[in-house]
Amino acid sequence: MGLELKGKTAIVTGASRGIGKALACTCAGLGADLAIAARQEGPLKETADEIAKKYNVKVLPVSCDVTKLGDLENLVEKTRKEYGKIDILVNNAGVSSQYAFNEQPLEDIEKLVYTNYLGYVRLIRLVINEMMERKSGAIINMVSGSTLCDPLPRTFVTYASIKVGLKAFLKGLFWEIRDSGVKITSLLPGVTDTDLTGKLQNVSADASRLMSTEAIENAVKFALTVPANVCPLEISIINQRTPWVKPVIPFKQEHPDK
Repeated sequence: MGLELKGKTAIVTGASRGIGKALACTCAGLGADLAIAARQEGPLKETADEIAKKYNVKVLPVSCDVTKLGDLENLVEKTRKEYGKIDILVNNAGVSSQYAFNEQPLEDIEKLVYTNYLGYVRLIRLVINEMMERKSGAIINMVSGSTLCDPLPRTFVTYASIKVGLKAFLKGLFWEIRDSGVKITSLLPGVTDTDLTGKLQNVSADASRLMSTEAIENAVKFALTVPANVCPLEISIINQRTPWVKPVIPFKQEHPDK
């Protein structure tokens, strides 16, 4: 792997484990220095030390709850103070939720909106002006393969509809600022073998239905290393046996957070 991003700085959210950690490693492997963010300081610091040692790059861990505007502002401020600039943003932090809508707690809906939509939009707003001024930057966003389904998968209607809104925002933003030199990319992955989906009954029981994070890492490498005049707007990364192709997820099963 070359060092196409040497001298660049990337923020990666939700980076202490799973897909976020894999994508932080992807950026580091390409030579970028990092600011990685997650809520839990202990695992975040361990991940930062691990990546810095393995890839010989600088890694700044910043404790951050993406539902809180103050935390997002702190993340951006600390990154700028440490590195002087922000070249890449990887919006990955997210929460999953599975309920029949009539049984879904109202506070759960609010958590989904603040994490999976506002967390992305606010952080983009905090970094985009400096990218536009430099006429350079890449903003990569973890959306969801569920947005490709019509109708949306049952028991994921709220989660998936918020992701549909996020995808629409990102596509519109690309066209609004397309002459600025800033790239906007949405990743639409199928069900991936991570802690987030590992407890989904009748989905993760058959390992052949799950992708590894490697496929998503390769998509990010592609997005970050294409020529300057190319922007991968949306990248679908779907396992051929993904459960999203049919509404196979049962109505009644234990919620992953329980």
